[in-house]
Amino acid sequence: MAAVTIYTDGACTGNPGPGGYGTYMIFGGHKKDLSGGYRRTTNNRMELMAVIEGLKALKERCEVTLYSDSKYVVDAINLGWAKRWKSRGWKRGKNEKALNPDLWDELLTQLSRHDIETKWVRGHAGNEGNERADRLAVAAAHGEDLAIDTGYEGGALASGNRML
Repeated sequence: MAAVTIYTDGACTGNPGPGGYGTYMIFGGHKKDLSGGYRRTTNNRMELMAVIEGLKALKERCEVTLYSDSKYVVDAINLGWAKRWKSRGWKRGKNEKALNPDLWDELLTQLSRHDIETKWVRGHAGNEGNERADRLAVAAAHGEDLAIDTGYEGGALASGNRML
């Protein structure tokens, strides 16, 4: 099984506001950058999108070491929160809805395709992979012709259920 290292980051100028994700992937001597920007979204959604897009880019089952500076993402994966939210119909508690269920559902699907070790890394602390992912995310958030985050704009705003 191929061993891949992935660094991810999300950025938002305002929360909500224009946002972007950055994914930096390393496989042997190969390196790949992925990024995308959205006109109205949240930082947490971009953190999730960075992980999803990195995992989707892998064509076969891989051994992945995933680094993220998002405790929201790392803890929800490592502590089993996301699986629990899904098993409860996307509820965190009796009356509290889980945030970003569309992205968590996709992320759980992508996680099941690989053998993954998820690690938290302190953001903006000089880690080369994290810094590169951050630059990609910030650049994407400031890009032109930003895409529509339909899970946020279409689902959240239309129903009045904000997904921060």
